[in-house]
Amino acid sequence: MPVSVRLDKETEELLDKAAKIISMSKSRLMKNSIREYCSRIISQKKLTPYELSKDLIGKEGSGRKDLSTRGEEILRELFRKKKNDRN
Repeated sequence: MPVSVRLDKETEELLDKAAKIISMSKSRLMKNSIREYCSRIISQKKLTPYELSKDLIGKEGSGRKDLSTRGEEILRELFRKKKNDRN
């Protein structure tokens, strides 16, 4: 199915350079990139909330006396830090 995409100059230059480096057509590179990106999004969507946050759970040991009153705030800070680490 034909799809038309308009790219800004910077993105088009990146696509040209990458395609030349790996000796692949721009069309094939775009298809592969879109497939990989969309597959990653779909696989992450299938994860349960626990699976998405299991690396954060258990990081705060029992030494903190404010977990019962600040638990939500602490968890939000951990999520924010995790998101920033990915970017």
